[in-house]
Parts: sequence; C-alpha cells; structure tokens
Amino acid sequence: MRTKFDEQLKNLNEEMIQMGVMIEENIQEAIEALVKSDVDKAKKIMEKDTAIDKKQRDIESICFNLLIQQQPVARDLRMITAAMKMVTDMERIGDHAADISEMTIMLAKSERMENYETIIKMASEASIMLIHSIDAFTEKDKVKAKEVIDHDDVVDALFDQVKQEVTKLIQNDPKRGEQEIDMLMIAKYLERIGDHATNIAEWVIYSLDDRKKDKQGN
Repeated sequence: MRTKFDEQLKNLNEEMIQMGVMIEENIQEAIEALVKSDVDKAKKIMEKDTAIDKKQRDIESICFNLLIQQQPVARDLRMITAAMKMVTDMERIGDHAADISEMTIMLAKSERMENYETIIKMASEASIMLIHSIDAFTEKDKVKAKEVIDHDDVVDALFDQVKQEVTKLIQNDPKRGEQEIDMLMIAKYLERIGDHATNIAEWVIYSLDDRKKDKQGN
C-alpha cells in the first residue's frame, strides 16, 4: 500500500514540475511578446492559460485521491495540503502572465516603448523564484524555500525602480502618461508573481515542519 502511495506522490511531484515549466514559459513568452509588440504571440499565451488551468485541476484530483484512497500520516497530509495550496498560487501566476499578454495587445496600439530592461529583469527574477519554490517542494529543501522568500526583496526593489522610471518618463513627456501607467501595471503583475512564489515557498516550509518528529511518532 505504501509503495502505491509513494508512486502517487512521485506523480504529484512530476505534475507540479510540469505545471511550473508551463507557467515559466508563459511568463518568458509574455515578456518577449511585450518587447516585440507581438500581438499574435500574446493571444496564444492567453489561450495557453487554459492548459495551465487544466493542469491545476489534474493536480488537485491527484491530491484528493491521495487523501481519499490512502491513509496519509501527518507529514504526508501536510505535504498534500501544501500542494493543493501551492497550485492555487501557481494558477494565479499563470493568470498574471495572461494579464501581461492582454496589456501587450493594448500597448501594441500605441507607440513602442524603448526601454524594457527593468521589466525583463523583473520577469527573470520572478521566474527564478517560481522554479526554485517548486524545486524546494519536490526536493523537500527548506533552505531553498527560505532563499525564495528572501529573494522577493529583489523583485520588490525592481518594482520600485520601475515606479521611479515611470514617474520620470511621465514628467518628461506627459503625453505618454497612459502608456507608462500600463507599463507600471505590468510591473505590478510581475511583483504579484513574486508574492505568489513567496506563498509557495511558505507552504513548502509548512509541509516540512516537524518532519523528524512525525517520523518518530508514526
């Protein structure tokens, strides 16, 4: 019975990794579409969000089956609970990638921006947080999870930098104010991605708490 349970847990980990890869790809492609004003790519990213939603449902189904069909001990129960919470944050990250793509379509009607450097950096750092948070879960690595939480300061600092850049650009050219505000909203989506990755890492830590104690007691 335990062997079957462990196989299902392994499948859960693999599905979590696949969902993380799908979301990371959407984030990176969303930024590429933004920089190139690629409306077609932006629309495809929005369509691909449906696959992420389906992956979330698949993972939740695995978790429910583990809870119903098996008899998880305390440490397993925490891990399954954490996974269910994590995929909710992961799905929201996927939504934000779609939100960025929607903004790209709107911005494509305006004059192209010239400097995306900070936005690109934000997307890269937020993606790192996402992948490392999922790695922390599958590797049961509390240290890596804590590093993800600490790394959120980097994304927040970049968001503050975007705000400063937007303020300066609007002051220099008020006519571009609406466009610059849209860019600030994109930066806000990236900041939220960092927040969701932080939530994931916090759930990882929750799932690993007192594991030694549980091992001795079960």
